Amino acid sequence: MAIARADILDVLKDSYGAYYSIVENVNTELPLGFRADYAARDERYWLTKSVKIWGNEKNEFCYVFAAEAFSPELAEACMEWALQDGLPRVKPHPEHQCTNIKVVLVADSVDEATAKAVQKKHFTKNYKFGLHGYSNLLAGIVDLGTEKTVTNREGHELVPYFKKLFAARA
Repeated sequence: MAIARADILDVLKDSYGAYYSIVENVNTELPLGFRADYAARDERYWLTKSVKIWGNEKNEFCYVFAAEAFSPELAEACMEWALQDGLPRVKPHPEHQCTNIKVVLVADSVDEATAKAVQKKHFTKNYKFGLHGYSNLLAGIVDLGTEKTVTNREGHELVPYFKKLFAARA
């Protein structure tokens, strides 16, 4: 039995809401459900906090789009819009490790051309030759009818995530 798009959006919002800050009502003509922002900072000290050994920041901006179906052009437009919206939010500095832009496309059905367009999408950006971190695009499209997830190379972490979600909903 296929999961309703509205139900999976609520589940995703609850799931991401545990660690991410949820931002709704973003102005765009694209079928954006919500954006989820994540920021983590780790530091290590020696004896006192005034003697910092190292610091490390990881950030992620997740954009969840939902529609009945995505054409390859609409999927590309959603991924490009997420990059244009997310990259200005990146603040590279010596302790910045990475800021990933994650795009999740949720559709009732996915055709082969759209799946291939998502699979082929690639974006990587280094800041100051990687000394100030990097950004990657993690993209995936979820077919609610077949409960199948297709991702680009960097988005492989989405496949087990959605398998667990579908298994929990069964």
